[in-house]
Amino acid sequence: MTKTLLKIFLFIFITHLAFSQNLTQLAKLKPQGAYENVKVQKIYSDKHTSSFVIWIKKGVKPHKHLKHTEQVYILAGKGMMRLNDQTFPVKKGDWIAIPQGSVHAVKVTSRKPLQVFSVQTPQFLGKDRVFVKE
Repeated sequence: MTKTLLKIFLFIFITHLAFSQNLTQLAKLKPQGAYENVKVQKIYSDKHTSSFVIWIKKGVKPHKHLKHTEQVYILAGKGMMRLNDQTFPVKKGDWIAIPQGSVHAVKVTSRKPLQVFSVQTPQFLGKDRVFVKE
């Protein structure tokens, strides 16, 4: 019984370490396949949260999430971010909190795509994106 418990513990521990290591390598991820403007890769999701790495070549039009808060961390590239009535430059290392219902958009200003790590709460199933006319 003790050996079985030890094996289970080691499996969970090693799996956790492997998963944690992947999270520290987010900036090294490459988009799978060709894409015209936006490419999304899901990293994790459960009923409480969803996380994604997103590559953006040109930009994302103004939109809001009626039931989600989003946090974005810039992994690579540069852009101009709109958050409600503010517009400001963003670059690698910046973190932006986007409260529920906030209109947000981004225009890429660098030659390489903007690469972001996005965390949405609660779980995001792609149905809570409302585009806004400018």
